[in-house]
Amino acid sequence: MSDLHIVVLAAGKGTRMNSAQPKVLHRVAGRPLLEHVIATARAMAPRSITVVVGHQAEALKQALPPDSNLTFVVQEPQLGTAHALLTSGTNLEGAQGTLVLLSADVPLLSTNTLKTLVNRHTSTGAAATIVTAVVDDPRGYGRIVRDPSSGEQIARIVEEKDATSREREIREINSGIYAFALEGLFDAVRSIASENAQGEYYLPDLVAIYRQSGRTVETVIVSNPDEIRGINSRSELAAVSTIVRHKKAAELMASGVTIEDPATAYIDSEVTIGADTILHPGVYIEGRTTIGSGCEIHSGARIVDSQIGDRVKVFNHCVIESARIAADATVGPFAHLRKDADVREGARVGNFVEMKNAVLGPGSKASHLAYLGDATIGAKVNIGAGTITCNFDGTTKNPTVIGDGAFIGSDSQLIAPVTIGEGAYVGSGTTIRENVPAGGLAVSAGKQRNIEGWVDKKKNKK
Repeated sequence: MSDLHIVVLAAGKGTRMNSAQPKVLHRVAGRPLLEHVIATARAMAPRSITVVVGHQAEALKQALPPDSNLTFVVQEPQLGTAHALLTSGTNLEGAQGTLVLLSADVPLLSTNTLKTLVNRHTSTGAAATIVTAVVDDPRGYGRIVRDPSSGEQIARIVEEKDATSREREIREINSGIYAFALEGLFDAVRSIASENAQGEYYLPDLVAIYRQSGRTVETVIVSNPDEIRGINSRSELAAVSTIVRHKKAAELMASGVTIEDPATAYIDSEVTIGADTILHPGVYIEGRTTIGSGCEIHSGARIVDSQIGDRVKVFNHCVIESARIAADATVGPFAHLRKDADVREGARVGNFVEMKNAVLGPGSKASHLAYLGDATIGAKVNIGAGTITCNFDGTTKNPTVIGDGAFIGSDSQLIAPVTIGEGAYVGSGTTIRENVPAGGLAVSAGKQRNIEGWVDKKKNKK
């Protein structure tokens, strides 16, 4: 929208969070509150987005990915919402069109509601349009006071601390989300006084100022009050997180995913999952993970920022972080795939196997109790139980290469850098310090020696 500008208020400290971290950097469904709001703003394709920061301003700037359409301004000192809007005037004074004001602690607002707000605002030629909601418990919110003599048009907004007992009974609340005509906006904001319980400059006072001057003020009432829920405490953060999780689970189930217990499925908002995948109770799927179709993710699994192909089985209590698993592979139980683990088609990673920066080739198996780090393992390789690629020499991480069809016996140590040739065998209990040629057998243990009668002789000495 070429004439649309968006301002996001993110300067507050959020004292009720009791946190060293700014309130708007606390996470819902894997993303900071501020990032949810910025994503909604971007979906409107505005000419500009201005973020008003204050408390820990640098931390907020660094939390968002670089964006040439994003500008930060610092509100210092923080004297209320009207003062915050004035701070943005350094970028927007003289601009034309519509300004939409959002709060960085209201992450559930939908793009559809924003579009409705902008359309109502522009079609009516209003000076200001406010998003409101009717709720059962309005405590903590400003109340919408309407004028019966003017067809129930909005007359003013009164903050709870300044409201009379009768006004506190009003159930229609102010969301803090506005659309303003930019023409004359900042001059009007400068006329706001601080004669209230907090001694701050309240932006809602602009409603009464506009009405007194004969300008039009409109409202948009949202049908789902959850959209405008603000977050000021840990309990409110948890409540909103639950709403987002349930919504995500419902969307996935509608697209063909089976979630056996949606109440215990913790799935971040940017996760994608294919049809006919089954999620058992108690799974955690985080970040930008993608899971293909026909997969099965068992209880206790945690998958973060990973790519899972079709028909993959992840058994109980696996931790998978920044890894790739190709189609028809199986992982777990109790496996740990760390950064850049790459499990190829049909491969098997078994219980208590750890991989890091390693490739396990198509059809290969590491079924039990192995560590595979900085390794490239070919196709149809067998990694025996207790195998370790000893990749770190105290200074440098070194690579291990295992060719197609090789067999690594149990309890082997491969001292990197080392290469095991195609089809080679490494005998059980072997420590490999040199390359093994293709088709060769490597052993390092001495010949077995049996001493007959040793047990009886030991007993007779007692």
